[in-house]
Amino acid sequence: MTASALRNRIQAQLGIMMPETKEALVRSRLQRRLAALGVDSLEAYERYLATSPAALEELRELVSAITTNTTSFFREAPQIDYLVEQIVPSILATERYATVKVWSAGCSSGEEPYSIAMALADLQRRVPGWDYAILATDVSPRVLDAARTGVYLADQAAAIPRPLHRYLMTSRDPERPLVRVRPELRAKIAFHELNFMDPRYAVDDVFDVIYFRNVAIYFDPPTQDAVVTRLCRHLRPGGHLMIGHSESLVGRDVPVRHVAPSIYRKPARGRTRPIRVHRVTAEQERA
Repeated sequence: MTASALRNRIQAQLGIMMPETKEALVRSRLQRRLAALGVDSLEAYERYLATSPAALEELRELVSAITTNTTSFFREAPQIDYLVEQIVPSILATERYATVKVWSAGCSSGEEPYSIAMALADLQRRVPGWDYAILATDVSPRVLDAARTGVYLADQAAAIPRPLHRYLMTSRDPERPLVRVRPELRAKIAFHELNFMDPRYAVDDVFDVIYFRNVAIYFDPPTQDAVVTRLCRHLRPGGHLMIGHSESLVGRDVPVRHVAPSIYRKPARGRTRPIRVHRVTAEQERA
């Protein structure tokens, strides 16, 4: 028996392509789980998943072990600039008291949704009279637990623009150089577990923007199309989908069209008139 059954299970459960060439990766990622369960091979681990009463809980551990959680603050920052400088002003042109809704789909340990929250909070200081809410989802319960705390190494915060450090609290312990996102921003984000392979997503809202970055590269083309189509069911007409710079949906069977590098838009029922975003003055900045 080979480990092909386990690789097939990972692809079916997570959508992550698992050809035979990735068997070594699977073995290395699952070493700790095999040791914790006292099994000596991937084949035995697959049998455990197929027969154990605790298989459902172990699948959660499998998800956390096999998924890649590479992220950082203000990664692909031009997309956040586009949100602040183009999308939100366009919404406010017709819905002055709107609540702008953003979904960080595949949020990992939280740097992406917190970056979005900081940028929106800063815009809100300059252009008051509206609100925002962020949904952040990931398939890994382990990274979601970390994301909810909003605690990061101080070195990780170096990528955050200096004016936005007002949204961080700094540890006073020199032995523990940590920062934590302020509670008023953490309150703007709802973290929930979600698997893109589910046939329907347990999401009740419709969003102005969905960030789905650096996730689709792990899926085969049919899975990419199916997942993007499901995501777009929760994207309002005229809403925007952001993907990673190494990804493309051009020419694909998906309900969005390309409007800017790595930015797509769902066809709108009507057009909105953009308004000017007033830059904060030096005096306001010091306030």
